Amino acid sequence: MKKILVTGARGQIGSELVTKLRSQYGTDQVIATDIREANDEGPFEVLDVTNPEQFFSVAKKYEVDTVMHLAALLSATAESNPKRAWDINMGGLMNALEVSRELELQFFTPSSIGAFGPTTPKDQTPQDTLQRPTTMYGVNKVAGELLCDYYHERFGVDTRGVRFPGLISYVAPPGGGTTDYAVEIYYEALKQQKYTSYIAEGTYMDMMYMPDALQAIIDLMESDPAKLVHRNAFNIAAISAAPEDFAAAIQKHIPDFQIDYEVDPVRQKIADSWPNSIDATAATVEWGFKANYDIAAMTKDMLEKIKQSEPAKS
Repeated sequence: MKKILVTGARGQIGSELVTKLRSQYGTDQVIATDIREANDEGPFEVLDVTNPEQFFSVAKKYEVDTVMHLAALLSATAESNPKRAWDINMGGLMNALEVSRELELQFFTPSSIGAFGPTTPKDQTPQDTLQRPTTMYGVNKVAGELLCDYYHERFGVDTRGVRFPGLISYVAPPGGGTTDYAVEIYYEALKQQKYTSYIAEGTYMDMMYMPDALQAIIDLMESDPAKLVHRNAFNIAAISAAPEDFAAAIQKHIPDFQIDYEVDPVRQKIADSWPNSIDATAATVEWGFKANYDIAAMTKDMLEKIKQSEPAKS
């Protein structure tokens, strides 16, 4: 990677990925794009990923060699407007792949544990397994995985991707995902010493701290393509946890913290369709994936960073 175009640069992943890429490859080498205007320290373009001509024009203008396509509607948001989700998630992906094909670019897009469904094995979910999701977001992700495979096999596009678990970050606000509670809980712990979870007690899902997620993207994109058997939709994993596990980790730092529950049936149904834990062996073997943060290390860092950026109320 020498010159990288990032779509969805103001989103949860994009906002942090752009910063990390610029620190590693140079500010002018990373072109941030989003449908919303932004005050940016480096090159920035307003880009509607559903507009193929505009997408091609921006990529051509900056002579990029890599596209990191992050623009998408997330799980809960997609479920509230499935038609719009299809138009953005699939239409935008097709445009990104076409630009990458025409300009011979390296390509990354994330899939998700949302690509799995209620009939997928729940524990240590295999890399290659049954995928029958019951949400529009999940349908988009499965179709996207197949489409990326197709563009690699049919046109030789250097497509790569991972299946992200729920991502936890102190930088960008939650973006409408089912796992957002695992971000909100830290802010509420500092503000009010309590949190009402919309996900039921005992609901395990796979999670990952954002620094591990960002490093995984870069490690995959820098890896030897000859070693990539799967290439797209690699399982990656770090933390399998339920709401009470986050509460217990927080209580080691904030002993008076309390959690209660007011379950959102829509998001709970989505969560129940996802795996409890993920087998990331293929990513480890094929390109050396490794997560550095467990729930204890992540909790300590999250609370410290939130205090620095947003001091808790006395």
